Amino acid sequence: MSGAPIEGDFIKHEGRAGRVGARLMAIVAEGARTRIYLDPDPEHEAAARMLVPNWKPELKISGSTQYLGVKPYGLEQFDQLYTMRQLVALTVFSDLVSEAREKAREDGLIAGLLDDSVPLRENGIGATAYGEAVSVYLASGLGHLARYSCTICGWNKANENVAQAFGRQAIPMVWDFAESNPLHGSLNIKSTVDWSASSIPIISSPAHQGNAIQADAQVQKISCSKVVSTDPPYYDNVPYADLSDFFYVWLRNALKPVYPDLFATMAVPKSEELVAFAYRHKDKKIGAEKFFLDGMKKAIHRLADQSHPAFPVTIYYAFKQAETQAGDTASTGWAVFLDAVIEAGFAITGTWPMRTERTKGLKGTRNALASSIVLVCSKRDSEARPINRQEFQRELRSELPSALATMIGGTTGQSPIAPVDLAQAAIGPGMAIYSRYAGVLAQDGTKMPVREALMLINRVKDELLGGIGQSEADTGFCVDWFDQYGWKAGPFGEAEVLATGKGTTVDGVRIAGVIESGVGKVRLLRWNEYAPDWAPETDHRIPAWQACHQLILALNEGSESVAGALLARMPEHGESVRALAYHLYNLCEQKKWAEDARVYNELMTAWHGIVAASLDVGHKGSQVQLDLE
Repeated sequence: MSGAPIEGDFIKHEGRAGRVGARLMAIVAEGARTRIYLDPDPEHEAAARMLVPNWKPELKISGSTQYLGVKPYGLEQFDQLYTMRQLVALTVFSDLVSEAREKAREDGLIAGLLDDSVPLRENGIGATAYGEAVSVYLASGLGHLARYSCTICGWNKANENVAQAFGRQAIPMVWDFAESNPLHGSLNIKSTVDWSASSIPIISSPAHQGNAIQADAQVQKISCSKVVSTDPPYYDNVPYADLSDFFYVWLRNALKPVYPDLFATMAVPKSEELVAFAYRHKDKKIGAEKFFLDGMKKAIHRLADQSHPAFPVTIYYAFKQAETQAGDTASTGWAVFLDAVIEAGFAITGTWPMRTERTKGLKGTRNALASSIVLVCSKRDSEARPINRQEFQRELRSELPSALATMIGGTTGQSPIAPVDLAQAAIGPGMAIYSRYAGVLAQDGTKMPVREALMLINRVKDELLGGIGQSEADTGFCVDWFDQYGWKAGPFGEAEVLATGKGTTVDGVRIAGVIESGVGKVRLLRWNEYAPDWAPETDHRIPAWQACHQLILALNEGSESVAGALLARMPEHGESVRALAYHLYNLCEQKKWAEDARVYNELMTAWHGIVAASLDVGHKGSQVQLDLE
């Protein structure tokens, strides 16, 4: 009425007071290859509210509001995440699991299975175990249905259907939710049970045999004389135990007779989960960090003691982009984790990014993980000596350039590391130096902490990459002008002074086709302003800047093959383009120009394919003098 938005604090207060409800907005029906949207019907709305379940999961939602976004609005128990109609459906299906278990046991006896009464948890193979096994898959299907039958399910506009609750690893507040029909359509109980059953042919195949054992990582004996590759918890990224309660409440109700020990507790156990969540500790963040570091040290030390001495241990660690500031990888999570690895007796001999994380779909619009970083670890020499800070810096400047050159790759078809991953990958050779010694000592004799070592590694990396792509005058001018003005226009006088200092002229850079100059202003051309019919064979002034942005144009307007065909026409520029793209990506990251950084990252992510395409085409030529008749 006033035209002003309602304040968030007021909405949260009303929610906690129990004064936030739901109103039916529309009914979606199936038409002939389409959806039909109908006006709200009071009869349907009344029908949804008249049902009362005979049981509901009145378990408190634990965890931080960072991941459990429904809590500030008064939704503090899991039963509050459902409408009455959804609770009735889910509890009925949950109760039917027990009936189905008994019916399956009877069918097993009729089919000739043993009547041995040995349960599934004791590796039974008779009718009792068969019935229990069937109930496990039915309960799993019930869990699938729950994530499509709650009030945190949004509406998927793309396929006009209900979106599942867990678009990311959180339970967020959803204002407009969609309620599916559990008995009909593509998201009913039959389809979710079918999803669970579809795994049976895969996991029962003789080609896919394995063993799963639950054990405390700090005292386990499984890794003794084994080749170890492990994926540990990621500091404080995702509260898996808290989120697991969403499914646990339904599984426990359906399967407690089958696995009484597994479902002995009312909620998922959380105190031993090796993560750094402040709300689980009296002294908050300090206690959480100490708990994580102490536990991780013990777990990794166990690996260092027991793993096979002839092979390195590989440890996967997911790196979250939100932890970085301008390429800084000295985040708390990284520092604490690396400190645990080194103090456990490992030397880190390498790091390498793996693009394992899904970036498309709903997750792609969130602050998703960029990569899983593989740390290659070997036991540190027991006779390793300490070095001082100056020696560490000298070794960094001596060894890091060749390591970075290897990571960046060249024009030989080697796949380079994407710029977005370079900061993480550069940790490897830097920490290899740090961790091969007993310690890096400051002037007062104290040991340099891992966090400070990471900052030094980043600083040297940035210094080395800072000079890339400026070996010729025109490109040097463009890089410095871009650093100062981006794509905006700047004063001609400043441009002339900069060009003179670089050994070129504004007019010369304009002739090269990379700037617009006039009315006392100078502006760099964006990649999409370049001529699409550019011919490098006839252009006698091609700065690396121009070649780089022409390749970006070819990639974005065409494909890797189109960009490769262009590179084949100017092969001598491949190395300078590759180096320049890395430098410009880092520059854009520092200035938080996300869209521009993405363009350069995409060029280098596609670089392997571009080079391969250029080699398939064959080098068509380079800059040569044309003979005119």
